[in-house]
Amino acid sequence: MEQFEKWPLLGGISSPEDLKALAPDKMEPLATEIRDYLVFRVSENGGHLASNLGVVELTLAIHRVFDSPKDHVIFDVGHQSYVHKLLTGRKEAFDTLRQAGGISGFTKRTESPHDAFGAGHSSTSISAAIGMAEAEYRKGSDAWTVAVIGDGALTGGLAYEGLNNCARHLRLIVIVNENEMSISPNTGRLARHLSKLRVSHNYLKTKEFTASTLRHIPLIGRLIYKVLRFIKRRIKHVFYKENIFEHMDIRYRGPVEGNDTAGLEALLRHAKRLGTAVILHVKTKKGQGYAPAEQDPNAYHGLAPQGKAPDGVSYSETLGNELVRIADRDERICAITAAMSCGTGLEVFREAHPKKFYDVGIAEGHAVTFAAGLAAGGLRPVVAVYSTFLQRAYDNLLHDAALQDLPVVLCIDRAGLNPGDGPTHHGIFDVAMLSELSNVRIYAPVTRAGLCRSLQTALTFDTGISAIRYPSGCENPDIVAAFYSHDAENEAIGVRAWGDTDAARITIVTHGRIAAEALKAAKQLCAAGISTQVLLCEYIAPYGGLSAQIAPLLCGDLIFLEEELRVGGFGMNLADALKRRGALAHRKYAILGTENGFLTPLTGQTVFAAAGVDADAVVKAAQNLIEKDGQ
Repeated sequence: MEQFEKWPLLGGISSPEDLKALAPDKMEPLATEIRDYLVFRVSENGGHLASNLGVVELTLAIHRVFDSPKDHVIFDVGHQSYVHKLLTGRKEAFDTLRQAGGISGFTKRTESPHDAFGAGHSSTSISAAIGMAEAEYRKGSDAWTVAVIGDGALTGGLAYEGLNNCARHLRLIVIVNENEMSISPNTGRLARHLSKLRVSHNYLKTKEFTASTLRHIPLIGRLIYKVLRFIKRRIKHVFYKENIFEHMDIRYRGPVEGNDTAGLEALLRHAKRLGTAVILHVKTKKGQGYAPAEQDPNAYHGLAPQGKAPDGVSYSETLGNELVRIADRDERICAITAAMSCGTGLEVFREAHPKKFYDVGIAEGHAVTFAAGLAAGGLRPVVAVYSTFLQRAYDNLLHDAALQDLPVVLCIDRAGLNPGDGPTHHGIFDVAMLSELSNVRIYAPVTRAGLCRSLQTALTFDTGISAIRYPSGCENPDIVAAFYSHDAENEAIGVRAWGDTDAARITIVTHGRIAAEALKAAKQLCAAGISTQVLLCEYIAPYGGLSAQIAPLLCGDLIFLEEELRVGGFGMNLADALKRRGALAHRKYAILGTENGFLTPLTGQTVFAAAGVDADAVVKAAQNLIEKDGQ
């Protein structure tokens, strides 16, 4: 409790029952305390700030009206669940947010029974909520399921696939949280007046009373009610316009002010009384109550931990700048993002070449198929996407791009293990996924110059997928110093070596930023009298070409080191290609890669140690190979 002395109301809440016990006039000061605490904690630990500041009153209202965990509360993406976590027994552990061994920055079923459904990707909440609501219906339960989804997430097609399957009998409430753009346009003073009237507390009470009274008039009551309802809907359609939800025959209420706890509570209680599936449309403000986040919600969407700002130009920035430079000379170049222009570094491209830039919303599958269509039309599309989101477009990669051998370039950002956001954002599946496809080129630059060179090379091909994968942040100076000279920066993409390249007892073959762990291990082994070399691959596939380049460089026994999924990954595929060449006939080897794609580091562990691919693991693997030689 001592850590909450500055926030006494928040400090007194350990469960939703404590929240319900507070008087209504305490909600506004409690919301202020929560916002102040979120700014303090997220600024220190990193995480998502603006979106959480915007849903404070909404989350308070949900937990005052519903009974979690009996009633299920599902937050889309889950990055706006911080207030929910504070109110559901995780307040004391909130200082461990996004830390190894701490609480997740997203909803997580194993963390709390109040986290009804885990999420880290967008647009899943409605489908999941319909499934949970149907399960409760089948069991004869009176539990409610509440899904909170942002207007941005509604650009994802999965949300509409879910709505298409939404049955009226479900005890389901979908809260559409609009914080940036309209769902249906409201124009003119009359439309705004009708919008306000339709969701006022008195209006809702009057509507319920009128419907009940008319239905109980003998003989003609129900007919009068139907006629009046028809007339009301026609008038509303003329002045307000219907929206997509009503056209799907789902009850709809809104829009309503989303930063007013009392008003939200009234609306939620009204929705419960309807006893059927309903859409509630609320309007909140990202960054509410914190001026910097209100003025620039994009900048405060996700914060790095205090003192961990990147030192130098990031890979993402490098991509954007280089793509602008190439597009200045080549009219065929175009860039595509799935609602991540800032995160992937494409904002500079949007400004420089607005007619060549496409933001398709949260629709990674469409982004890839759209790119395939552009490529079929003679253009050279570049899709910039986070590794963890690319997996949502696997069928599109296989069926629409690879099968037709179209020249689509993928710039895969945030590749590798993710220590902050955790399992939902581990970018470790793309290598195995892409390696299955024919005629795919996979590049793994570790320098900014290498990223530019890879992009330039990829855009020269007239067929096939080219994938360029790189981590978040900036290049590692230790890797640059070990493998590159000033002149070597301009050499062709290939394999670089460090160490005793003529008589090494152990050869470590690796790619990407984990080369830093390979170097640490190699130096430890050399210090122990075991000569070691490290081969750094600037490209991964095609594996046949890579094996031809690596085979002459091999010395001693081999360790293939990667931070991606081991099964079907870099090590397995390269070892197979080398075997086919006979290069492993008299060599022992070990493959170190991530065995568990959903791992979470324990307290004090690095993400590499948790995955078993850190320098210590490499040294141990080398010692095991040497021991086998002695047997």
